[in-house]
Amino acid sequence: MNAAKRRAIFERLRAANPRPTTELAYRSPFELLVAVVLSAQATDKSVNLATAGLFAVADTPQKLLALGEEGLRHYIRRIGLYQTKAKNLVALCRLLMDKHGGEVPASREALEALPGVGRKTASVVLNTAFGQPEIAVDTHIFRVANRTGLAPGKTVLEVERKLLRHVPAEFRHDAHHWLILHGRYVCKARRPDCGRCLIRDLCEFKGKAGAAQAPKRPGKPRPEGAAT
Repeated sequence: MNAAKRRAIFERLRAANPRPTTELAYRSPFELLVAVVLSAQATDKSVNLATAGLFAVADTPQKLLALGEEGLRHYIRRIGLYQTKAKNLVALCRLLMDKHGGEVPASREALEALPGVGRKTASVVLNTAFGQPEIAVDTHIFRVANRTGLAPGKTVLEVERKLLRHVPAEFRHDAHHWLILHGRYVCKARRPDCGRCLIRDLCEFKGKAGAAQAPKRPGKPRPEGAAT
């Protein structure tokens, strides 16, 4: 895909949604960090239902530590992998208190050193809480980047690096949100809704609705660093 087409895609996405943001509910960097950790293999809707009650009683590392693992599990038990997530979040809060004065750090290295925080989670927090132009590649972005031809790659890290290299600087901060929302609601995995896609004529997907070839799904992303 050439640079002019990439720019046109993001110009349309921006025109349709000038101020995109995460669908996770949060009021502080700490709440965002907790919500993103909980969102692994869970929907934003289920996380928001859980954190509505959790953040009412534990909206700081100190308060969450006071709950302990057992108390935390009570609020997040309907979320997948909740036992592991409860263990990680308690350990995460302890490190925030011991090493960062109870504040969420604004550096990738420090974030990724926290239990339960990988590259994708760190990128979301850096982008959404601290305004850094990071692009966190989840399954939606991986699919959209490959299907459209925007930034094809065999691993999430390869797609992330291509997006950071090719997305024009003026769109880079919001690209993460635009692409997630587009993948979640329009360019869906099983049946992409090409009929209401605002970038259909720019998309290079050979199987899009109306094309002669049947839709073909891109493979699942391989772990970061997998052989290409």
